[in-house]
Amino acid sequence: MTALAPDIRPSEHPPIVPAPPARRTVRRRRHPWRTGMFHASSSLIALAWFAPIVIVVVTSFRTFDDIAANGIGSLPHSFTLQTYSDAWTQGGLFQALVNSMIVTIPTVFLTLLLSAAAAFGLSRYRIPFRRTILLIMLAGNLLPVQMILIPIARVSQQLNVYDTLAAVIAVQTAFGLGFYTFVLYGFMRSIPGELQDAASIDGAGTVRIFFQMILPLTRPALAALGALSFTWIFNDLLWSITLLQTTSKMPTTAAVLSLQGQYVSSWSVIAAATVIAAIPSTLVFLFFQRSFIGGLALGSVK
Repeated sequence: MTALAPDIRPSEHPPIVPAPPARRTVRRRRHPWRTGMFHASSSLIALAWFAPIVIVVVTSFRTFDDIAANGIGSLPHSFTLQTYSDAWTQGGLFQALVNSMIVTIPTVFLTLLLSAAAAFGLSRYRIPFRRTILLIMLAGNLLPVQMILIPIARVSQQLNVYDTLAAVIAVQTAFGLGFYTFVLYGFMRSIPGELQDAASIDGAGTVRIFFQMILPLTRPALAALGALSFTWIFNDLLWSITLLQTTSKMPTTAAVLSLQGQYVSSWSVIAAATVIAAIPSTLVFLFFQRSFIGGLALGSVK
């Protein structure tokens, strides 16, 4: 008799492989007292930051007699809107706001345009000593402004532009070029060179590449720098009182300063003028808030 051969056909089911052991998740112990200390310290810092703003806003609605009798740091005992009317008429804030816009808007536009063009040339082309040029432009911002106030005022007198808004625009534009070029240089350098090569092959010139390809790609950085430069230029006081002398040409910050008398100061009117002067910068920041935060976040990972 022949022996039956064992059935050695492969099994229809795959072999069972044991699963790897599950990793144990280590849970960090939470310390409630640390969370409480963090929130408490953050609340104190926020309170210390907003306290002067609240005091200025509350003071702007108080009368002069209330402040004179109870002090500027006391609780308000009156409410009036006449302070805003007095600040608008006596302080000449309407003309001052117009002057500030005449200085700020062209300065922001010229500064961003010139700095973008400089950053484009330094980042996209092989210019000899380009890093040295960039460092020299950036080092100009490290020079204390107080050291060159008198020389620039004398130069503006010799050029017959003293006491004109054009002098303020030129100085503000010159002092902003170094920093803005340094920031835009990093953004434009991160743009792939293949995009520019492809545009060149398609027949695009340098000007077209700059305006139609590079500037749209650096829009977050331009928006962030535009919001910053608007705030810095609009709130500037030092160059305004150095290069301007006529009262009707003074910007907003100088007009607010002129409300302080030699012997008597109406703090409620000054506070109202301060609130009015802060409105344009606040609106610009709120309008460009998303682009401003996006530009800073994008620049942190470049």
